[in-house]
Order: sequence, then C-alpha cells, then structure tokens
Amino acid sequence: MSPVEIGLLSVIAIVVLIYLGLYIPIALGVVSFVSIWLMRDNFTLAMNLLKIAVGDSVMEYTFATVPLFTFMGLVVSKAGLGADIYDVLNSGFRRVKGGIGMATVGANAVFAAVTGSSIASASVFARVSVPQMLKHDYNPRFAVGVVAGSSVLGMIIPPSAMLIIYSFVAEQSVGDMFLAGIVPGILLAVAYVAAIWTMGRLTPGFIGGRSPEDMERMPWTEIAAKTLPIMGLIVVVLGGIYTGWMSPVEAGATGALLGLVIAAFRKKMTLRTFWEAMLETGHITAAILFLITAASIYSRMLGMAGLPNELGDILNQGQFGFFWVMAIYVLLMIFLGTLLDTASIILIVVPLFLPLIEPMGLSLVWFGIISVVGAEIGLLTPPLGISCFVIKATLNDDRISLKDVFLGALPFAAVMLVVLIILIRFPILSLAILN
Repeated sequence: MSPVEIGLLSVIAIVVLIYLGLYIPIALGVVSFVSIWLMRDNFTLAMNLLKIAVGDSVMEYTFATVPLFTFMGLVVSKAGLGADIYDVLNSGFRRVKGGIGMATVGANAVFAAVTGSSIASASVFARVSVPQMLKHDYNPRFAVGVVAGSSVLGMIIPPSAMLIIYSFVAEQSVGDMFLAGIVPGILLAVAYVAAIWTMGRLTPGFIGGRSPEDMERMPWTEIAAKTLPIMGLIVVVLGGIYTGWMSPVEAGATGALLGLVIAAFRKKMTLRTFWEAMLETGHITAAILFLITAASIYSRMLGMAGLPNELGDILNQGQFGFFWVMAIYVLLMIFLGTLLDTASIILIVVPLFLPLIEPMGLSLVWFGIISVVGAEIGLLTPPLGISCFVIKATLNDDRISLKDVFLGALPFAAVMLVVLIILIRFPILSLAILN
C-alpha cells in the first residue's frame, strides 16, 4: 500500500476504535505508531518519532497552564461560587418569562470564565438550576436543555481546556487563543438569552413556568458578597493576560492561589477537599498530556502520509474556494460530533485542515475558535452528547429521560450553529481583542 492509503486507513481505524470505546490517546498513538512503521518499514524511526512527540509535550513551558487553570476551576467549584452567581442572576431575572433559564446562561458564562470545563458546568447547574426550574413549573425538557446548552460555554470562554489543546496542535499562543475566545463566548451567551426570550413569546408552552412571586429582590450587600470574589478572580486572571502584565502560566498560578484564598476565607476548603482537588488536577493533567503527546505523533504520521496535501489537491481540482472548504469542514465536525467527543474531533480533523487554511492567509487563531465551536455542537447531539449524559447522570430523576435532555438541548444546538456561521462570516469577532 502507498503512504496515502495507509494514512487514510489509519484515520478510519482511529475513528472506529474511539467509537468502540478505546481510550482516545491509545487509539491515536498506537495506530499512528504502527502506520509510521508500515510506511517506512523502520521500527527505529517510529520509536524515535514517539520519543520526540513525548519530549515536545512534556518540555513545553505553556503546558503548565493546564494543571494551574484546572486546579483553579476545581477550587472555585468546591467553594460554591457557581451557585452564588446563579442566585444573584436568578434574582435579577425573576420577573422575566424564562428568567431562570436566562439566569442559568449568565451564571454558566461567568462560571466558565474560571473553570474552563463544560462537564463541570453541566454537573454544577444540573444540581442547582434544574430543581429550581421544576419547582416553578418549567417544562422539564427546557430545564435540562438550557443547562446542557449553556454548559458548552465552558469550552469557549477562557480559560478553556479545548483552546489549550488546539493551541498545542496548531502551535499557537495559549494567551492569544484565550483572548480570541472572549467575544465569541459572550456572543453565544447573548444569543442563548435572546433565544430564550424569543421562545418565551413564540412557544411559551416549551418553556412553561410561572412567575416566582415569592422571590424577593436580593439586597445589594448580598449581591456584592456573592459576586465580588468571582468577578475579582476573572479580572485578575484575564486582565493580567490581556494587559500583558502576566503570561498565561503566571495568570494560572495567580488565579489558583487566589481561588485557594477565596475558598479558605469562605471556610469551604478543608485538608480533605484540598487533597481531592490536587488528585483530580493530577488526573486531568495527565489525561490532557497523554492526549497532546498522541496528537503530536498523529500529526507527524499525517505529514509523512501526505494526507493533508492529498486533501488539498482534491479541493483544488474541484475548485473549492473558502466557502466550500469551510462548509465541508463544519459538516464534518458536526457529523463526527454525533460519534466522538470534542477532544477527539479536534485532534483528528484539525491536523488535516491546517495545511489548507494557512495558504489561504487565514488566521489560525480564528480557525481554532471555529474548530472548538463546531466540535462543541457535538456535546449536544446524540448518540454521544457528553453534556447531556452528564446532566442525566447527575439528576438521577426518573421523570426526565435521556431523550428529554437531547430534545431540550436541540434548540440550543441550532443557536450554536447560527453563531458558528456568524463567526465564520465575520472573523473580526474572534480577532477584535487581539487586533
């Protein structure tokens, strides 16, 4: 077989193995290693490339952002700051149709700015928001759908684990990716709120609910006590990166320390919870390092197989311009989103398209935002919408089926698609802060 045929079969094998349940880095690493060995008939070369891939991942200075931001997010979550922000926004939207849903979106957006995890957001707000909505007679499908939809903000609004993974795959600055994610993340949150407001007027039956007349306006002193800690943390971390006063690594370290101080001050940090946060940070960091290492050797395998060049030749022969390249890319991302998780999609598809995007003179930072948003739609689509599964498992409520979660998330997946099209049409939205 030719290198191109081996490369193509390896991509198909990776997708199949991941879908069958094999751990993503193992599927990427083993198949890529064997493919290089077959292409060059040289076991030593394959071993050397594997050593280089491991060395590049471990020695990368900016990789330190992963454990630092992960630890910060875990500490903030254990300190209960997500529930506090939800209470404040719920009070502000208490008289609006679908107001608890809007509060959930707003709280998720703020929570995402310190956790960077869709799974954490889905887990927290499934416990906090859904019971409140059911209490006020909201449609269960809407209740779980709005939590699932807004949870994806955790992977777009920085600090985001997916933005960090993309930055390593595409060799872009982590700080640039963080800054580029701010406007798209806010745009998606605003679009969600607008969609809920529209549904409240056009399809009130889907939202349901009654005005929580028994809820009094929260005093300003309580609002300040619940919002200032997390807002201060956001200003310090993202402000430090934006002004150039701190590098992403330094901002992550400062945020982790400040989050620890806040949790201790609120008496939410015991030795046991501290140890649990440290252990979970280690598990997440090791998993992401393994992913990045596997992605590195996978990229080298694609280059040796010549698959990106072959794909470029096919698109050039068909005279596909920017529109069709992006249309094919988005459709591929959405299709794979029904089968694979976000990290798998980014690690498999992005290296194939990067060599096509660069010659067009397009920003790889902008392309990263498009990639993450496109892949995140898969978190809300069956059969493998991870956020939907997390919400179902967290609630453990027989009244709400997995089908209800997916159907409730469907309108928010459609909103994401509209926002994705806007971001493709207007790249300045992703690059405005950088420029």
